[in-house]
Amino acid sequence: MTKHYSAANQPPEDEGEIGVATKVKPQTARPPLYKVLMLNDDYTPMEFVVHVLQRFFGIDEALAAKIMMTVHLKGVAVVGVFTHEIAETKVTQVMDYAQRHQHPLQCTLEKE
Repeated sequence: MTKHYSAANQPPEDEGEIGVATKVKPQTARPPLYKVLMLNDDYTPMEFVVHVLQRFFGIDEALAAKIMMTVHLKGVAVVGVFTHEIAETKVTQVMDYAQRHQHPLQCTLEKE
């Protein structure tokens, strides 16, 4: 018995064909990174900034003091580089914590 196909009833393109399966390794790109920036203000105590750097960024006291002085003297400093979601979370945590302690400390992020 022979199969007849009309234009509307075409056989599948791979019917009767034999091929070789190949493994394609997907190319995964690294996610873009974002810098978390801490901004200077004239009201937040330096000790509080050091505490925030230690608490939310896992920075030891000596490095936290150095970063705090950079913020104080230059007006801004990079405090970490993360994927977008982590950077955004860090900024939110710092801003919420500062607000709860009635400090105007500002943190932001920008694409690296």
